[in-house]
Amino acid sequence: MSKRVLITGATGYIGSHTIVELIKAGYEVTGVDNFSNSSPAVLEGIAKIVGKEIDFVETDCTDYENFAKVFEKYPDIGAAIHFAASKAVGESVEKPLLYYRNNLGSLINLIELMRTKAAGANIVFSSSCTVYGQPGPEHLPLTEQAPIQPAHSPYGKTKQMCEDILRDSVHAYGNVNVTSLRYFNPIGAHPTALIGELPNGVPQNLVPYITQTAAGIRECLNVFGDDYNTPDGSCIRDYIYVCDLARAHVKAVDRLLEKGERFEVFNLGTGKGLSVLELIHAFIKATGRDLPYKIVGRRAGDVEQVWANPSKANEILGWKAETPIEDVLRSAWRWQQNCC
Repeated sequence: MSKRVLITGATGYIGSHTIVELIKAGYEVTGVDNFSNSSPAVLEGIAKIVGKEIDFVETDCTDYENFAKVFEKYPDIGAAIHFAASKAVGESVEKPLLYYRNNLGSLINLIELMRTKAAGANIVFSSSCTVYGQPGPEHLPLTEQAPIQPAHSPYGKTKQMCEDILRDSVHAYGNVNVTSLRYFNPIGAHPTALIGELPNGVPQNLVPYITQTAAGIRECLNVFGDDYNTPDGSCIRDYIYVCDLARAHVKAVDRLLEKGERFEVFNLGTGKGLSVLELIHAFIKATGRDLPYKIVGRRAGDVEQVWANPSKANEILGWKAETPIEDVLRSAWRWQQNCC
């Protein structure tokens, strides 16, 4: 089986870190992105880390004809990791059509091209814990067997729908194999501080807003709600180091190419929940930086609390999230200082 892996959303946050880990593991990589929420400068950071430029094509995965040209140029693609999706919960509530068009259309095109044009139709899908909706307390920490609840946002709905599309494709097409990785909350940056999370415009995720506030770029951090049914009233999440997460993708590709499993799902998290306020205070302690914040009203689409039981990934993939939260937050702060 070909060792070339296609990465959609290659210059995005998780995609860029995964490329580094794939190259370290001996894979050939072809990246594609349209820079809708990233920068071409990310390619320079990747090249400095791995010591060479990667194969890259600027294209939009929702544009079938242009996306197909990537497969004409690299017919030896044996697997793909699909990161190309819009991913902010709050924004998806405000712009649902953008999310349905981009997240569903890009995946449908990828499946069609992988099954008809690639050397192998092995797909690792970038999914999310949002597919579980708001789980009942009896299901926390979440295993892969937890019931799929109604999603709280269009973003979450697209992840649920994408998994359904992938299951149907596996059933219909004999050459399609899929691993769906349900992330919890990726944070942090590469230890070199050459790549990290740097969204275009105002950050939609918590940690880049924290670091930009600490750097004085943002005046104040808004904490959306302190009246949830949690110990300190703020939402609880499972925050996972992006480099740990990236290594899980390498394990998933390894397994797909070696075992050819038709459809598998894995939760990727630390197994421990932290509240928004706990994360803020952990950042202050880890970096020594002042961080002005204020409590505001709840944000539409937010789930109250969710964290992972990652034992399946630990046992089957041989993967574990091990980096201490203080080290993760320091990496995010180094990246903020380096990138701006």
